[in-house]
Amino acid sequence: MDFQIIKSRVEKLRALMSDEKLDAFVLIVEERANSESCHYISGFRGSSAALIIDLKEEILITDGRYLTQSKEQSPFKIIIQSEFSLPEYISRAVKDSDFKRVGYEAEKISHSEFQKFFAPVKVEWVDASDLILKLRRTKDDYEISMIKQAAKIGREALKNALKKVYIGMSEIEFDIKLMEEIKLLGAEKGWAHDDFIVASGTRSAMCHAPATLKKFESGENVTVDYGAMVGGYMSDITRNFVLGHADKKALEINEILLKAHREAAKILRPGISGKEVDAAARKIISDSGYGKNFLHGLGHGLGLEVHETPRLSRTSNDILQAGDVVTIEPGIYIEGWGGLRIEDDYLITPDGAQCLTVNDNQSLIQLGVRG
Repeated sequence: MDFQIIKSRVEKLRALMSDEKLDAFVLIVEERANSESCHYISGFRGSSAALIIDLKEEILITDGRYLTQSKEQSPFKIIIQSEFSLPEYISRAVKDSDFKRVGYEAEKISHSEFQKFFAPVKVEWVDASDLILKLRRTKDDYEISMIKQAAKIGREALKNALKKVYIGMSEIEFDIKLMEEIKLLGAEKGWAHDDFIVASGTRSAMCHAPATLKKFESGENVTVDYGAMVGGYMSDITRNFVLGHADKKALEINEILLKAHREAAKILRPGISGKEVDAAARKIISDSGYGKNFLHGLGHGLGLEVHETPRLSRTSNDILQAGDVVTIEPGIYIEGWGGLRIEDDYLITPDGAQCLTVNDNQSLIQLGVRG
């Protein structure tokens, strides 16, 4: 990532810190927890770090494993732990300053971590959990380009993997093949912390079913929810296929979902609420007689994490704004029969929305029978 992008983000953070009358902001990464926000504001992608950002200087503290990596990834002043532990470095750095009010992320650390990292330092600790999340929500040109690349790789990988599907192939074998194609096309990995969803037959009635040793059978629907990661940013796509010919019910449900998806996507724009977008899709599904079978919210924000703000659901009070990236993913799930879901990723633009996953293969994909 260009260091100028990082420096620009830090200046935006400092503006928010000034609004909150904070002298400094401290961010902790332990065993990769909160690594996404560390990556966003510093460029560093290691598993252990602390950031101390005041109104004049940015410091990255990490350990010897990341001596070279930290310098390559971040323009921050680098301190490599040697004599002291990470909590001791934070304590000394804050104590040696004249900080009075210091922001930290209460939502990202446990009580025990607070006691270890912050309690020993006698300053006013202020919960500033939302500062970096506010910045992360609005995607810049660099972030959009990464998500577009992740989306392109995801689409091509599925196309390649589907050429190798056969009756008797297990869900796990397909999962492995899809991940292989994603990596061969240049992505870092799939999702950061989640497995793909590969669910065939009646198992596709489970919204979040991980792949198993169950084998694909002729005529069964298969739902695949997956994505690729590029530069730390992810795509999130769901497609459905069948080996052989789809039955009448599957084709009917697919058409309902297509209509619901497209109606919701059509009204995406700045100023509309997540609740309104969800309602547009939900009405079509309900009017078709499947309201009780749409079991989740319509979508969510996407970026360095698979699930970010804003949310599109019946209970969401989020208002969409330009720069949001959100998913649209209506689904219908029938216990004992199966389910279908259609998901694509959209960038909210000043006058509407742009599909980043190029929704050209949303219909139920019917593959020739291959044994």
